[in-house]
Amino acid sequence: MDDVDAVQAQISRHMLTSGDWVTARLDGVAYLEKPPFHYWVTAGFYALFGVRDWAGRLPYALSAIALALLTTAFGIWAFGKKAGFYAGLVMATCVGVFLFTRILIPDVMLTFTIALAMWAFLRALEREEKNPRLWAAILAASLGIGLLLKSLVGIVFPVASALIYLTFTRQLFTRATWKRLHPFSGALIVLLIAVPWHVLATLRNPPYFYSSFHSGPGEYHGFLWFFFMNEQILRFLNLRYPRDYNTVPRLYFWLFHFLWLFPWSVYLPAVAKLSLKPVDRAGKTRLLAMCWLGFLLIFFTFSTTQEYYSMPSYPAFALLLGSAMAAQGDWTRRGTRVLCAVVAGEAIAAIAILILVRHVPTPADISVALGYHPSAYTLSLGHMEDLTIQSFAYLRPPLVVAVVAFLIGVAGTLRWRGERAYLATALMMVVFFHAARLALVVFDPFLTSRPLAEAILKSPDGQVILGKPYYEFSSVLFYTNRDALILNGRYNNLEYGSYAPGAPDVFIDDSRMQALWKGRTRYYLIAEAGQVPGFMSLLGPEQLTLVAESGGKAVLTNHPLPGKTVSAAP
Repeated sequence: MDDVDAVQAQISRHMLTSGDWVTARLDGVAYLEKPPFHYWVTAGFYALFGVRDWAGRLPYALSAIALALLTTAFGIWAFGKKAGFYAGLVMATCVGVFLFTRILIPDVMLTFTIALAMWAFLRALEREEKNPRLWAAILAASLGIGLLLKSLVGIVFPVASALIYLTFTRQLFTRATWKRLHPFSGALIVLLIAVPWHVLATLRNPPYFYSSFHSGPGEYHGFLWFFFMNEQILRFLNLRYPRDYNTVPRLYFWLFHFLWLFPWSVYLPAVAKLSLKPVDRAGKTRLLAMCWLGFLLIFFTFSTTQEYYSMPSYPAFALLLGSAMAAQGDWTRRGTRVLCAVVAGEAIAAIAILILVRHVPTPADISVALGYHPSAYTLSLGHMEDLTIQSFAYLRPPLVVAVVAFLIGVAGTLRWRGERAYLATALMMVVFFHAARLALVVFDPFLTSRPLAEAILKSPDGQVILGKPYYEFSSVLFYTNRDALILNGRYNNLEYGSYAPGAPDVFIDDSRMQALWKGRTRYYLIAEAGQVPGFMSLLGPEQLTLVAESGGKAVLTNHPLPGKTVSAAP
């Protein structure tokens, strides 16, 4: 469990153990940013399998599989078996889905609900559909669950896409359309699913009503204002506080989709040749997919955005790509040739890196060879900037597997066209994802603090103190199942909840830290290696005993341990 992932995992654990399924909490502090549905799902898996790291990841892995199967079924219904299979292949093996489902964020679940809503929308409108009321109900249920997954975007994205589609097809103001969509019973379903939690969260986290467009430090205005005004409106306007996020530059946000949809993005030019005329089921689906991805991408062009925010558009891209790949026109053949050249270049680059680092030593773990770019860490892939040539010496086995994957891709796309080339490309991605998994194992000491947690569990009981904000070392608390005091960390995600009435006193300053450290109670301080000299100055080198170090992080205690030296720096 990475230090970022463990935050979500801890919230789910708290819900399960406390019985409070309404208010998310971290370290006892109200965490009011997100709706609870994905926490509920994870807590349910904990109830079934126990609180384990793999149990926390399982819902997201299953959601990714379900999304690929749903996209396949949608594509088969719309275009036929071959195009549907290709659409599912795109969804299952594109880079973006792999990258953004290895972290515990609800976006893959949200993407599933939006894709299901879009399919249900078309099924309800289909004149040959025998049970449009059922599909209208599925549409409404998807919207309700979407609200509980990511709030307003869970309903805005599919509804806006559907309205744009109805406008283009001149069905927006026809009575038959709304008769088949059953908007009143659908609205009732949405309300029944989503309203109870919103009401309970408001009642349990007063004040109930507050009106202001200002968001700043030291303020607490209850759940309702924070959840809707601060997290929805002010975030969209880039006025939200705390400013613990960044935004991808607009041009990069658009261009990155060639990477997120790789390797299948080489076939995007072929999509331009597809007919969008809504004269048959295929044309209607392609038009809806264009409305769907077009609205979402334009929406985030005018909003703050992270790299993964556009994931709900991936099924729309996959449907269009699957349809284009099944057509096998000139542009798909050209796309295959481009893919062959790109993958060949990747193979050459990987081999060149292997040659460059063949004699580079690999002491300790990979953290000693990485750079440090904290200004980039507010982006989800900010740590990619930390890679150096020296760090690739630790990644020799993954690089070898990646070379094998690229050679499979080169051979398949050079020799074949059409379906065989697609299957060879998919096989390449499966092997490449295995290489990525091996690389993540190498990065594990840097991404997680689990070794520090294991060292604490083997040591005498004591209170944990975090030398940086909760997010930085959250996996320590997950694996030790302990709360912590947080030194000079009253900002970012926990700041707002920390000012709520009755919030626990878990934030400490330097003077309180000094007093606690000199007492008889044992404390374990979690810090980055670069912070240790500062703690030597604050607490005194004779008061610091090194317990363990891993991944550029260390755990120190204020009382001697058997077999441990009283020492400062790791």
